[in-house]
Amino acid sequence: MKKILNYIPGILISLVIAAISVFLEGLLPVHLIGGAVIAMFIGIIINYFWTPNEELAVGLKFTSKKILKFAIILLGASLNITVILNIGKMSLLVMLFTLLTCFGGGYFIGRALGLNWKLSNLISAGTGICGGSAIAAIAPTIDAKDSDIAYAMSATFLFDMAMIILFPIVGNAMGLTDIAYGLWTGTAVNDTSSVVAAGYGYSEGAGDFATMVKLTRTLVIIPTVIIFALVNIRLKKKASAENGEASELHANVSFTKIIPWFILGFVGLAIVNSIFGFPEAVSSCAKEISKFLMVAALAAIGLNTSFRDMKSAGIRPMIHGFIISALVVIVAIGVEYVMYIFGGLELFKSAAV
Repeated sequence: MKKILNYIPGILISLVIAAISVFLEGLLPVHLIGGAVIAMFIGIIINYFWTPNEELAVGLKFTSKKILKFAIILLGASLNITVILNIGKMSLLVMLFTLLTCFGGGYFIGRALGLNWKLSNLISAGTGICGGSAIAAIAPTIDAKDSDIAYAMSATFLFDMAMIILFPIVGNAMGLTDIAYGLWTGTAVNDTSSVVAAGYGYSEGAGDFATMVKLTRTLVIIPTVIIFALVNIRLKKKASAENGEASELHANVSFTKIIPWFILGFVGLAIVNSIFGFPEAVSSCAKEISKFLMVAALAAIGLNTSFRDMKSAGIRPMIHGFIISALVVIVAIGVEYVMYIFGGLELFKSAAV
């Protein structure tokens, strides 16, 4: 009982910051920034002026690790794998190329910039899949540091802000149809709130389609976390072999260690929802609770993150994020243009008339 009580102070301060962040998000006339990002920045600012003591540290660690994983499990109840079929092959083709750009290009760019593979792939995942949700889901599977999570979230947020402003301007200048613009926004803009802002900033039709594409893109979290879990266990085995611990590690490796338990729960709920379908009220409630707990977890991560440590990492992670984001934007519209030429996609308004 005493051990449980030790967690309470850290959990409470995370929940308070989360509530404040959600309230601040609701005050915005347009969803320019998600509550998770606000919570993380509040936590980092607090940490800059006051480092949490040991009494808080235990609960903060529990919130940033265990509660985050529980939030990811709940997120599965709001996902429907059959959404992919409803959106169609059109968005899947664009997503295939943008994901190859993020993780393929991100690998080489990260190496060229001298970034550790965990930070590099968190930035790539945030850019290629769905911003903070992808970063939050993948981070535990690769044992990422809180500073890496914070830096990846920051990079994703900064470029999302630019995209929200620039996408409607560029889309109107190019004369894109609602579907073409929605497809471009849904596959190139990172965080869900940013996709909604950029999509509906163009038109209601574009916003609706961009949101549907984004939901499809979110499902990529499932195979991605499994792949990274396998990569992480392989790297651990390699490191142990080099240290003469190969036999011991091999004996301890099990399916549950290769595929983390919370990912099994996440995938299981998504499959159940796809086959049987949770009632709308249950699915919606699970999603809202998941979102709030993720905000609380990001608040805890922010409180554990030193701005001085982030600053010491330099500008290289931001350069990585900028290059990957720019490449994804170009590749997404480039694939659409090829589809316009060979596949009959109505890309421009003038062609649709």
